Amino acid sequence: MERSSIDTLNDIAQVIYDKNGMNILALDVQGLSSITDYLLIAEGNVGRHATSIAKAIIEELKEKGETPGHVEGLQTGDWVVVDFGHVMVHLFTAGLREKYELEKLWPESKIVDLHIDISKKAMG
Repeated sequence: MERSSIDTLNDIAQVIYDKNGMNILALDVQGLSSITDYLLIAEGNVGRHATSIAKAIIEELKEKGETPGHVEGLQTGDWVVVDFGHVMVHLFTAGLREKYELEKLWPESKIVDLHIDISKKAMG
């Protein structure tokens, strides 16, 4: 059975949450962007944290049969992009997210209601 983009978004959001990522936001940009259907934007504390979150996302989705078409920024971690085609993930350090304000590029986009299981949070 084909996985939906919403399943993918929720899986990615769960990984970010479990890895202590912050300020998770998903936008539906279908019909507004020619490059993807959904953007998921989040933050890590520092570059290494964002890189670690990105690697966990890639690993988790690989287990579900999805591999990214493109990954960029793993070396520095300031801004990591993981492109799954229908879903594009942008992981920033806080300062860079504020600088680029990707959310404001698509003011007509709709915020996607994500389902994150907060009881699953790994301890330690």
